[in-house]
Amino acid sequence: MTRFAILLLALSCLFFAACSGQKEVAAAGQAAPQTITIATAQATSRVVPAAFEVTGTFAADETSDIAPLVAGRVIATPVNVGDFVKQGQIVCELDHADARLRLEQARAQLEAAGAALRQTQSRIGFKGEGTFDPATLPEVAAARATYESAQAQAKLAAADARRYENLVATGDVSRSAFEKARTQQETAEAQANAARQQYEAALNAARQSWFGVENSQAGVESSRSLLAQAEKALADTTIHAPFDGYISARPVAAGEYVALTNKIATIVRTGTLKLQLQTPEQRGAQVKLGMTVVARVSAYPGRDFTGRVTAVNPSVDPASRIFILEARFDNPGGELRPGTFATGRVMLPGGENAVFVPPGAVVRDKTTDSYQVYTVENGTAHLHVVVTGDAAGDQVRILSGLNGTETVATSRQAELFDGARVK
Repeated sequence: MTRFAILLLALSCLFFAACSGQKEVAAAGQAAPQTITIATAQATSRVVPAAFEVTGTFAADETSDIAPLVAGRVIATPVNVGDFVKQGQIVCELDHADARLRLEQARAQLEAAGAALRQTQSRIGFKGEGTFDPATLPEVAAARATYESAQAQAKLAAADARRYENLVATGDVSRSAFEKARTQQETAEAQANAARQQYEAALNAARQSWFGVENSQAGVESSRSLLAQAEKALADTTIHAPFDGYISARPVAAGEYVALTNKIATIVRTGTLKLQLQTPEQRGAQVKLGMTVVARVSAYPGRDFTGRVTAVNPSVDPASRIFILEARFDNPGGELRPGTFATGRVMLPGGENAVFVPPGAVVRDKTTDSYQVYTVENGTAHLHVVVTGDAAGDQVRILSGLNGTETVATSRQAELFDGARVK
């Protein structure tokens, strides 16, 4: 064998040995993967009150856009946004000058009407007390007395005429005496008829005078009505708060002219708030009046506000397939504000099983904006995407993704992957 052949054989042996060493190292690496040491905890399952979560917005118990009852120029606005006002407190004042002048004019008209009434009453002798009787007036009483006297004279003359008529038949008096008695009867009857007409004329005149009194009384009542209207118009230039609450808007200022359609201020009552929850239609059979609602707002993280269901809208929005569930919350301290977004838990009768894990077992994946939990089974980690609920003490509720019997990883999740070896 030549020297060249020997050298070539030696190089081949070295190359074969090197390749064999690399395969052994690779095989050794595949056969023994890295094991990650982690901390674990046990998921737990327990019965909790049944509930479902919906979102909504708080609204004031009462909201009023205060408008003026009369048009006019604003002279004062003694309240500002954020002020608390009591019912009846002055919110705005308009110019009083024109209303005050109309009030003085109405008072003068009432005084004139009263004087006219007293004058018409004095004409007929009526003092304004009791019921008016026209027969009691002096001129009517005198006419009646004259009429009654004429009636008596006519009756007497008629009796004399009948007596003379009988005497003529027996021949005891002359025919001329009878004619004279008959003429006296006719004269007396004519005088009685004239007296009756005078009496009736006096009675009608008295009644007409009473109609004048009634017209004067109507004038007085009309003037009183105008006076009341003028007093109200003056009072309406001062605008008061309709109920206790906070001023949330005051769009006018002194010097502006406001019409009946202008808004002077907005007042909201916040001692009690209404939470209007947008509820899916499939929950319609579950909700009842009086159910407890637990609400949370971002301004007070971790704090629960408790209210009661007070109204269930009977109509479902055909576009969104939701209906409004309304709950009332006492708000004496004013922590809750109208317009605040809230998450409400509507507490249902009975209970349901819930799964809980330590907060350290839940990892948020920023890429997918989801929450993940690694469970450990037979030394292997398994990835689960979960939906989380509220925290309960030192535990976090898992709404879906776990059944409560798993062992979960609570450390080094950043190094784990689905199928990783752990201990």
